[in-house]
Amino acid sequence: MERSLPLNAIRAFEAAGRLSSITRAARELFVTPAAVSHQIKALEAHVECPLFVRGHRAITLTPEGARYLAEVSRHLAGLKRATMKLRQGRDRRVLRIQAHATIAMRWLIPRLSAFHELHPNIDVKLTTSRDADLDDPEIDGAIRLGDGKWPGMRAYRLVANQLVPVCAPAFRKHRPYLRRPQGLAKATLLHSLARPDDWSRWLRAMKVPAVDPDSGLKYESSVLAYQAAVEGQGVAIAQKALVESDILAGRLVYLYDDALDMGARTYYYVCPAQARRSAAAETFRKWLVETVAHPH
Repeated sequence: MERSLPLNAIRAFEAAGRLSSITRAARELFVTPAAVSHQIKALEAHVECPLFVRGHRAITLTPEGARYLAEVSRHLAGLKRATMKLRQGRDRRVLRIQAHATIAMRWLIPRLSAFHELHPNIDVKLTTSRDADLDDPEIDGAIRLGDGKWPGMRAYRLVANQLVPVCAPAFRKHRPYLRRPQGLAKATLLHSLARPDDWSRWLRAMKVPAVDPDSGLKYESSVLAYQAAVEGQGVAIAQKALVESDILAGRLVYLYDDALDMGARTYYYVCPAQARRSAAAETFRKWLVETVAHPH
C-alpha cells in the first residue's frame, strides 16, 4: 500500500533547500530549527535517500536533493496559484499593485482615495518595488518605467517624463548665479541613484558643458532627492509630473522653463492580458486610464 505524502516534511525540505539554511527555513515557517531537521530526516526516510549533505554550519543539496527540489518547487508554485485562484474567484476584491516608490508616493497614492470612494468594495494592496515580476500571479498590475513594451502585457502610458531642475524658493533667492543654467556649476546637485543619468541627459540636451553631471549629493530614490531639495540642500533634477504638488504648494520652484521630454520612456500601468484579469482589476485599469485622460 502506497504511503501518503508527508506534506509538512516536503514543505520544510523546500524551504531549507531554497534558502540553503535550516535556521532561515525555520524562521520562515515559524517553527524551531530542530523541527525542520526532524521533518527533513523523516522525508529522507520516506524517499529512502539523502537529500542534504550536512556540514558543520551549512547544508548542501545532494544531486538527488537538487533534482527533487526543482520538482517540488514547481508543484508547490502550481498549488499556490490554484489556491489563490480558488480564493479569489472571478470577482476578486483585493487588488495587488506594485509601483516604484516615487511615483507611488507622489502620483498614485494621492489619487487612490478617489478610487476608494467610487469602489469601496475593492481593496488595493500597494507595494513598492523597483521592478515588479509581471509573471507573479499575486500581482494584478504594476507601474513600470520603460518604453511601453513588455512581452505579453498591455501597457498604458500614465505621465509625460519631463526632466527639469527644481529647488526650494529660498535656495534660488540667495543664489543669483542660478538665473542661468551655467550657474549650476556652483550649486550642489542632488541625484537619485535609481536614475543616475538624468542630470547628464538634461545638461547635454540644454548644451551646458561646464557643469559636472556627477557632482553633488546622491540618494537612493528620487523621492529622497526631492525632499532634500525641499529642505534647501541643493538642486534636484525632477520628473515634472512628480513634483507638481510641491510646485503648487510653493515648496519647490522650477529653475528654468526648459524641460527635457524623454518621449516614450516614461511610466506605464502594465497588466496581464485580458484572460488573466479579474473584474476588479479591469475596474481599476479603466479608472486609472480615465484619471490620466481627465486629471482634474
